[in-house]
Amino acid sequence: MIKIIVDCFGGDHSPEANVDGAIASLKSLSDLHLILSGDEAALQRCLEGKDYDRSRVEILHAPQVIGCDERPTDVIRLKRESSMIKAIRLLRDDDSVAAMVSTGSTGALVAGALTRLGRLRGVIRPAFCPILPTMNGGIVGVCDSGANVEVTPEHLRQFAIMASLYMENVYGISRPRVALLNVGKEAEKGDELRQTAYRLLEQTAEINFVGNMESRDLLSGSYDVVVADGFSGNVLIKSTEGAAIELLGKLKKDIYSKFIYKVGAALMSRMFKQEKEFMNYQNYGGSVLLGTSKVVVKGHGSSKAVAVQKCIEQAYKMQVSALAGKMEDVICRYEHYEQ
Repeated sequence: MIKIIVDCFGGDHSPEANVDGAIASLKSLSDLHLILSGDEAALQRCLEGKDYDRSRVEILHAPQVIGCDERPTDVIRLKRESSMIKAIRLLRDDDSVAAMVSTGSTGALVAGALTRLGRLRGVIRPAFCPILPTMNGGIVGVCDSGANVEVTPEHLRQFAIMASLYMENVYGISRPRVALLNVGKEAEKGDELRQTAYRLLEQTAEINFVGNMESRDLLSGSYDVVVADGFSGNVLIKSTEGAAIELLGKLKKDIYSKFIYKVGAALMSRMFKQEKEFMNYQNYGGSVLLGTSKVVVKGHGSSKAVAVQKCIEQAYKMQVSALAGKMEDVICRYEHYEQ
């Protein structure tokens, strides 16, 4: 039985979306056991009348909620009875609990995970790795996407190793193609950090490094993993998502501007629905925090039930694949890492 904690508060649609997503995951995974963290009375109201296996669900009563505008360092110290902090503590203290899923404050989750859970052996800094769809129907992971604003070349090599193993073991991508986010594709492009990282990645036999990638090629399908510092990776993802949303919005506006366009859109409605689903981040789960001693998955703050379900399935697959041990094994082959 795989036991996972779901932080049921802190998201835009909490706790209903978290509970509904949890119930859906129970139905798709027969050996899954869930602990729902949050105000017990509120969670019981959400569960009332729902069809699920009650023997595989527990409630961890946590009356406090962390807001996204609160300072991470403050909430760790002052909101010990919050759904997120209590979930992190239980994840740390109970060896039977494998993973945690949260749609709450990113800053609080990162701070709590690093101070309470710690890192895998050999890992310098854990990093976020969200998944985006590509134009050829595949997916691409971006690591890091916000956990580490300032990095060293060695950090980037570890991000590449962890993300490559993640894509291979969780998504079944054989020899994932790893690229370094840069201002040009040539090896000599970029600042000293990226030039040094390029040489390190070339020398890392455990990854399939294919060179630099320019940001415009993120969704091309030519890459499976993109390595970046947290600042650049976060800007890359949000710019890409924003451009896609604005483009879809303009397309919808243009369709309704003329009658003939409406007729054409009606004939292509099935295709438009498919494209909308293809670009919907809710279908791709959350951003995993690679490198922590236990599995942590961060869902988008606006996650609905389907996104929460996907996050739980991500956490489940990471545990089943024994990903943590594989990361430690590869990373510790390199002697010169920071403690």
